[in-house]
Amino acid sequence: MTESNGSDAPGRADHQNDRTRHQGAEDMPDWEKRFRAPRVSLPDWAEDAPDRSLFVSNATGTYELYAWDRATGEQRQVTDRPNGTTDGVLSPDGDWIWWFDDKDGDEFGVWRRQRFSGGEDELAAPGLDPSYPAGIALGRDGRTAVVGRSTDEDGTTIHLVRTGEAPVELYRHRESAGVGDLSHDGSLIAVEHTEHGDAMHSALRVMRPDGTTVAELDDTRGGTEELGLEVLGFAPVEGDTRLLIGHQRRGRWEPLVWDVATGEETDLVLELPGDVSAEWYPDGTGLLIAHGYEARGELFRYDLTERRLVRIPTPRGAVSGATVRPDGSVEYLWSSAAEPPAVRSTTGGVVLDPPGMKSPGSVPVEDVWVEGPGGRIHALVQKPAGATGPLPTVFDIHGGPTWHDSDSFAAGPAAWVDHGYAVVRVNYRGSTGYGRAWTDALKHRVGLIELEDIAAVREWAVASGLADPARLILTGGSWGGYLTLLGLGTQPDAWAVGIAAVPVADYVTAYHDEMEALKAMDRTLLGGTPEEVPDRFEASSPITYVDEVRAPVHISAGVNDPRCPIQQIENYVKRLESRNAVHEVYRYDAGHGSLVVDERIKQVRLELDFATRHLPTPA
Repeated sequence: MTESNGSDAPGRADHQNDRTRHQGAEDMPDWEKRFRAPRVSLPDWAEDAPDRSLFVSNATGTYELYAWDRATGEQRQVTDRPNGTTDGVLSPDGDWIWWFDDKDGDEFGVWRRQRFSGGEDELAAPGLDPSYPAGIALGRDGRTAVVGRSTDEDGTTIHLVRTGEAPVELYRHRESAGVGDLSHDGSLIAVEHTEHGDAMHSALRVMRPDGTTVAELDDTRGGTEELGLEVLGFAPVEGDTRLLIGHQRRGRWEPLVWDVATGEETDLVLELPGDVSAEWYPDGTGLLIAHGYEARGELFRYDLTERRLVRIPTPRGAVSGATVRPDGSVEYLWSSAAEPPAVRSTTGGVVLDPPGMKSPGSVPVEDVWVEGPGGRIHALVQKPAGATGPLPTVFDIHGGPTWHDSDSFAAGPAAWVDHGYAVVRVNYRGSTGYGRAWTDALKHRVGLIELEDIAAVREWAVASGLADPARLILTGGSWGGYLTLLGLGTQPDAWAVGIAAVPVADYVTAYHDEMEALKAMDRTLLGGTPEEVPDRFEASSPITYVDEVRAPVHISAGVNDPRCPIQQIENYVKRLESRNAVHEVYRYDAGHGSLVVDERIKQVRLELDFATRHLPTPA
């Protein structure tokens, strides 16, 4: 066994520039270039000052917030912290940037703000103690905010914050909740809540700034039916009481318009097979529709007057974010497995192209459909160009669990492909994008259901000749790391190597140590607390099966992680040690993953090296 605490890992952005100068991009392998190449998020823009935008970039080697004045072209780095910053909001008037300040990635902290033009940071909501964030909405008056907070002691609280005044509590409940949106004139506040006890399916409440209730909408039927709602945003028009929401009444996510003053609901009934989200056009006459289906995305405009859906041309791949500008043009962040991400516009061309090294592309994905115990399973497969099987194969399992892999650019899988591996990514039951029933199917037999689907795809990969059954790697991060450790114990003959990043390893200890919102999610998934349903927690916990693990295991963990806390990982590692099982552990000073490029590259290098040393030599 070898261990490292990560103390030698570079923690500041300028280390990347030093390395690039000394090594030269021409000497750098493509897999490393994909991580180092500067990239940007979809820029957010100020509603009343549309030339002012906010985006995230790794240009310095650490993901931080940047202000962009489109009128002058000037870009300015807003935050500069050792472990990076990605959680920021631009005020509607464009004057302020609010950003969340936690400690070393532990997600527990306070909101600070800085002038768009620069200057010193200041405490944005004096009087509010540190907490986990539970949503935020900023008012157009430049002095009002609605701030959601979550702590173990208080549950979820929502406060009205006005400059120069003490915060006023509007909402409090033990179950998880969050700020949805603040209306254009600041007179209405939309809240998503799970007071019924089902953390996977929210109900909605609209309140006035004095805390009185205006309207309620609850599709959960008191928790007896698994239907959820989500806030998509108030109409961007003065005095307009229409709220755009998402619902699951027909088995998938779709939008409808709810007038919270009259109670009228306008169901759009879009003839689209996948999950649908939406946002308002700036004049409130139409909606930008984002449709995700079978791991790919597309965009439409929906005219609310004519009830007409018009496709907005985008390349085949994944649209991971889109927004409508005041002139009606649409900006969107697009990529495919083969092509790196770019912020594009329907006016033509790339909107925001970061300077510096360009990321190499990768190979496209192939779609595979496999019959499984719960229905057809969609998997995405990449393999080295021209390669024929059987190949050493990596099953790279996504986190969430309510997430999905898509035909989008990902540096991690591309690194494995560069080193001669096939990569298989499975959208197991629990994944989003395949309907409500597919997402909700994992309840109570948590982890075991997902692994049944992974096993079915593994069987296909071997039978098809793609994968060498003696050289199969199971890997993933977060929930994917959890499934990796659980799979190594429950399917010990199936995997030659396991690589788990920030995993759940001991479910009971993880429950007691994790942030409150995740405790609520676990109660929903497993049907209660560890004390109420001990058999379910035991059946779904990797530590239950640790003595069955035979494959060499590599585990990486952030010592400040509030989602998959470090102690429950240490419990699992001690059990491996007691058996003298082959394993390596890498601990680093961050939370649930790292926003520092050098640190991420170090982790990938360790994983590649571990696989090289421990994967059997082909016969």
